[in-house]
Amino acid sequence: MAGAAPVWPVLPLERAKKGSLVDKIVAAVTEMVLAKALRIGTKMPSVRQFAKCNGISTFTVVEAYDRLVTLGLLSSRRGSGYFVARQEVPATLLPPPFASGPAAVDALTPELYTGVTDALPVGAGWLPPEWYGEDTILDAVRQAMRIPANRLRGYGHPLGFPSLRQHVAATLSDELFPVEPDQILLTHGATHAFDLILRTLTRPGDTVFVEDPGYSNLLSLIRHHGCTVVGIPRDDHGIDMDILAEQAKIAQPKLMFVNTVLQNPLGTSLSPAQAHRLLLLSEQFDFWLVEDDIYRELALRGEASLAALDGLRRVIRVGSFSKTLSPVLRVGSICASASLLPELVRVKMLTGLTTSEVNERAVHHAITARPYRRMVEKLVVQLDAGRERTIDALRDVGMTPVARPRGGMFVSAGWHTAPTALRNGRIIADAALRAGILLAPNEFFMLRPSRSIWFRFNVAYADQPQLREFLRSVRSGDE
Repeated sequence: MAGAAPVWPVLPLERAKKGSLVDKIVAAVTEMVLAKALRIGTKMPSVRQFAKCNGISTFTVVEAYDRLVTLGLLSSRRGSGYFVARQEVPATLLPPPFASGPAAVDALTPELYTGVTDALPVGAGWLPPEWYGEDTILDAVRQAMRIPANRLRGYGHPLGFPSLRQHVAATLSDELFPVEPDQILLTHGATHAFDLILRTLTRPGDTVFVEDPGYSNLLSLIRHHGCTVVGIPRDDHGIDMDILAEQAKIAQPKLMFVNTVLQNPLGTSLSPAQAHRLLLLSEQFDFWLVEDDIYRELALRGEASLAALDGLRRVIRVGSFSKTLSPVLRVGSICASASLLPELVRVKMLTGLTTSEVNERAVHHAITARPYRRMVEKLVVQLDAGRERTIDALRDVGMTPVARPRGGMFVSAGWHTAPTALRNGRIIADAALRAGILLAPNEFFMLRPSRSIWFRFNVAYADQPQLREFLRSVRSGDE
């Protein structure tokens, strides 16, 4: 009968497995709702009862209940407690199951990011050194090491190397929107920039929106800050704006991370119309937009820019040089309004003092050198050719792109077969690693359960007989 409280079981939270207790509680309650073990109107145990029954803290239960309310599975009535609010759970609102999501492929993470691997790095985010223009980079590093002796004292400028900030500001002003050098903060790469933004603008319990699929490391970083991460579907057509509006009304997000151009992992770009609507929604529901813009130099000129459309009122732009120079040079940037930047600088100094002036000088030497523009143009041509070869090679093993990329480093493609407990992207990636191939499965990028099995392929490494032979063996095993 609706409203009757069941005898509450001890949940099988499997604490030895990776993943937070909050995630496990959310997944367990969701499963009970789907199985109709909890019907609409059922009153949930009080926070204290739930905590005592399962031997966990009340703080954990409060966070789990809050997330279930955000997902629309529970409703909260002042003075009465929590009740089941719905029985049919849209796929876009489902939390990741225990065996999926970024935590499920942690074993692959060191190889995907460090470059210390003997495996064929098909799923990695870096290019072969020769594609970057080794001579330009090595010369820039040598020049940077000639740092004046008087610069060896102190920590450097809190905002970062002034000459590099001036060059970035001049480039952005020429190509996208007017900005002053003092509106630019240099960081240890884009991920450091994301961390500073989260530290500055969010508090534990805040809701943060991301694209789904999206940048895998960002999902774990948001959770590390104690925030609730909600995925907004993105596909070949862009962001699902209707779901974004629906979820913004429910969850009241503090901010949203968006890869406007050459999105990772899909390689697609937002249309001007989508960019305009996204800005309108951020204004309507009062949340910040963090524009991950690290692939713009590899894209066609004229692609949509949230920062340019908005004028940095509600948009924070994050840039990086790792995709056109080398990931070893850990230099990124935050471009924000003059009112927001002082707090970002304060947080940067509190958490790590200044960034490396040697690295920043090396980047400045590289991007102001005469060969740099030709090097980037050559890189784009190589990526275009590699992308076409990759799509052809994947088609030969029965794989089709999840979306048609507009440029960049990646093609995401797979088979039109539903994943199972015995056959999914994570299991195939584990087998590939044993065969000397580093794959990045869809579970690495998604919050929602995927309807198919797919992988992100780096176009610089994907057209290899070793990979095609492995993928054919996987496909034949399914037939």
